[in-house]
Amino acid sequence: MSSLNPYDSFLDGRPIDAILASSADAIAECLKVIGPGRLNLPPAPGKWSAAEIVCHLADCEIVFAFRLSQTLAEDGPTIQPFDQDKWAARYSGIPAAEALAAFSALRKWNLRLIRDALPGAASRTMTHPERGTMTFQAVVETMAGHDLNHLGQLRWIAAQPA
Repeated sequence: MSSLNPYDSFLDGRPIDAILASSADAIAECLKVIGPGRLNLPPAPGKWSAAEIVCHLADCEIVFAFRLSQTLAEDGPTIQPFDQDKWAARYSGIPAAEALAAFSALRKWNLRLIRDALPGAASRTMTHPERGTMTFQAVVETMAGHDLNHLGQLRWIAAQPA
């Protein structure tokens, strides 16, 4: 795996495409266990609720789609970072199911893009202003690690007593 992936420590040894392909179903299962009564309750002060985590994942899927597409279309683009907390400020009231539907549709689209691009585009580069030069493959691995990080948070919420 790539050391440029800030979520490398979350990867669990499964193939990256298997992680990416299973995330939407894993998120759905967590939301089912959490239940509608707890989806909007933050697990602690200053922490995102399960619904907000899924909104964040949907937003990130948009960001990843743009970054991957830009890397395929341009030579060495500089990508735009974003402040996740400022984006999260608008999540209140967005149903978790709506966010999951957006994430699921975008993930299917991104999986098609990734499968069509790899392995040929694995070494194409982009510059992240905060992380430096990253390859297409490193961004794909980042997606998987990011999923597993937030799935861990959702599973933790699901394991708490109702």
